[in-house]
Amino acid sequence: MALKCGIVGLPNVGKSTLFNCLSNAKAQSANFPFCTIEPNIGTITVPDDRLEKLEGLVNPEKVMPTTIEIVDIAGLVKGAHKGEGLGNQFLANIREVDALIHVVRCFDDGNVVHVDGSVDPVRDKEVIDMELQLKDLETIEKRISGLQRKAKSGDKEASKVYDIYQVLQSHLESGQSARSASIDLEQWALVEDLHLLTSKPVLYLCNVDEDAVKNGNSHVDALAKAVSGESSEVLVLGAGIEADISELETYEERQLFLDDLGLEEPGVSKLIRSAYSLLNLQTYFTAGVKEVRAWTIKKGATAPQAAGVIHTDFEKGFIRAEVMKYTDFIDFGSEQAVKEAGKLGVQGKEYVVEDGDIMHFRFNV
Repeated sequence: MALKCGIVGLPNVGKSTLFNCLSNAKAQSANFPFCTIEPNIGTITVPDDRLEKLEGLVNPEKVMPTTIEIVDIAGLVKGAHKGEGLGNQFLANIREVDALIHVVRCFDDGNVVHVDGSVDPVRDKEVIDMELQLKDLETIEKRISGLQRKAKSGDKEASKVYDIYQVLQSHLESGQSARSASIDLEQWALVEDLHLLTSKPVLYLCNVDEDAVKNGNSHVDALAKAVSGESSEVLVLGAGIEADISELETYEERQLFLDDLGLEEPGVSKLIRSAYSLLNLQTYFTAGVKEVRAWTIKKGATAPQAAGVIHTDFEKGFIRAEVMKYTDFIDFGSEQAVKEAGKLGVQGKEYVVEDGDIMHFRFNV
């Protein structure tokens, strides 16, 4: 499932350093704006302790975790919606991703230049918001007059869509992003072809120095207050520290480093799980002696749709799914024991898969 999270932000806030930590790719990282020109794409393994526990019980030949794609996008500056800096390219790249990780600089360091000359995470966040909102307004304004003519001619479908355009236009003009507009899922489906940049879900990532990596700082507090009404997650992470952790060769060395900082796990692990959730994804498992594997599906997927992730034939010829709950499998220790305890369920086409389900599919093609 090729769903992508885009890393966005002003130039020189730590996006490429973060991307390198996430993907172990070698995106260029340097102390000047526009270091990233073409978007770098990395496939990221999603940390999941459940896989290790399943492996211990099943002892399979191989284990396959689930993944998502992360895209490192060029930095944006004021005027991007008019093509300033690398604006047009930046905005086109954002249009292709499904959710955004917005990296905001929350550390003071005179040796690392800031594109606007000072550290102000709230201002920086608003710069990005405004540029995306202005581009979305431009998109709507290009279409709305033609749609208005159709609506006035008595076209009921056009009238319905035109009303939604007006709501979005007014919302954007008030300085708010499309994702917070009062529009339901059915209405969004009617205007999907707009591909609005500010309709994408967003996670704010505060890039801090070592002193603030555990408890944050005044910059983090200011940003958290500014986005408190957005229903968006705010994470704190030190990209430089994560870079140091990623260079350590052994688990023991990494753990000692984390212990010194008072952290339980690398920040990127928490970030990857949050990005996975931001994309509205969840995991189900298949478990056998050949392979224990995590599969990615959208939340709300039915059993046939989950089967189709393995192979389209599985969905077309779906008969039923045998489902075990992860907690039952761990508690009883084996598939046979789960069956004997009467905990194995047989589910049909209407079954909505839950996160952590262990599934076997029966199909006929």
